[in-house]
Amino acid sequence: MIRRIVGWFVLVPLCAVLIVFALANRQLVVVNFNPFAPVEALSSPGVGVPLFLVLFAVLLVGVLLGGVATWFAQGAHRRDERHFKRETERLHRELEVARRSPEPPALGAEDFVPN
Repeated sequence: MIRRIVGWFVLVPLCAVLIVFALANRQLVVVNFNPFAPVEALSSPGVGVPLFLVLFAVLLVGVLLGGVATWFAQGAHRRDERHFKRETERLHRELEVARRSPEPPALGAEDFVPN
């Protein structure tokens, strides 16, 4: 419950700041998708879009690229987790088999010698 309240205390002001930012940056900017051609050589100079849309798009692309990079960086941790999960399931199965066996396994002298 506390986590949800803290989330709202962060989310509501952040949304308010983004709305104020969008209202303050409504002017049109020209976005050109060909970086190599000079502006004078273009038949049309580009697409006019509000500045806040350009900045929000760049922010969204950055968040997505950061998420993908993090996902790839954590691949080893996910692999280890899968390995440990399989090992845990195997040990649980062995434990159940040992619990169901009528007699306990006999201990030999080799069980008391350290490796």
